[in-house]
Amino acid sequence: MGESTVKSLEGRTAAAPSPISDGGGVRARLRAPRRPRIWFEILLIGVSYWTYSLIRNAVPEQKAQALKNADWIWDVEKSLGLAFEQTVNHAVNSVTWLIVSMNYYYATLHFVVTIGVLVWLYRWQPGRYAASRTVLFATTGVALVGYYLYPLAPPRLMNGQSFVDTVLVHHTWGSMASGNLKHMSNQYAAMPSMHIGWSLWCGLTIFALASAPWARILGLLYPAATLVVIVATANHFWLDAVGGMICLAFGFAVSYFWYGALPQRLPKLVETAAPVAQGGPPPEAETDRARASSKVSSGT
Repeated sequence: MGESTVKSLEGRTAAAPSPISDGGGVRARLRAPRRPRIWFEILLIGVSYWTYSLIRNAVPEQKAQALKNADWIWDVEKSLGLAFEQTVNHAVNSVTWLIVSMNYYYATLHFVVTIGVLVWLYRWQPGRYAASRTVLFATTGVALVGYYLYPLAPPRLMNGQSFVDTVLVHHTWGSMASGNLKHMSNQYAAMPSMHIGWSLWCGLTIFALASAPWARILGLLYPAATLVVIVATANHFWLDAVGGMICLAFGFAVSYFWYGALPQRLPKLVETAAPVAQGGPPPEAETDRARASSKVSSGT
């Protein structure tokens, strides 16, 4: 039961798996690591980011509630004795070259490093690319729920506090959260921080998969530096970073459920399907071995 028989080239009967018993099915084929297609990945990333931006910015800017939530977060951090954002913001802002560098860091590396890691995975770790990309996409997707359910003003927009909006003060470009570009982005979507979610994804991916020790060290330093930057520029509370970590954990859970393993546990390379599996003739070497085996078993 569950198996059919087919005639081999030597006239012998061999067992062939039936569609019912192979245990694969559509889901198994979708889960199997495969070589990513560049055109599909570029299209997917572009459409996904456009959708993410559209949904994030379409969420009503609930200013009053966002400011109220910011006051609550600030009070919680004070009660924990960990309300250090204002101190860091003022200290770093007093060093012009440092805060300007951080402004550009905040505006650019969030995208540059993330895209760079995706390209690295695509080129040198194709067997792990899809699972790693799934982590990133699931992390970003669940963040949208946070933006909708918990509008939050960043520290720089709080009332009655002396946080410095470093982009406005130092006239740096690139931030969608300040200056003339602020009208293009929802200003009250600070929880969770995707700067942390994405940078931690980059850091953990590099640490787990890179072979060079210096690259693994940089992988760990990148999200740590990002945490300092988002606090120093008054774009996030440190609790926003915790929200980003929770979203990333969710992303890993989704990827694990679908692929049955963490990305680093999957094969590095994707094996090319054998001709037999594609319906073509068996490789010549396999045919020769089958003939030799047939001769030995028949006593010739």
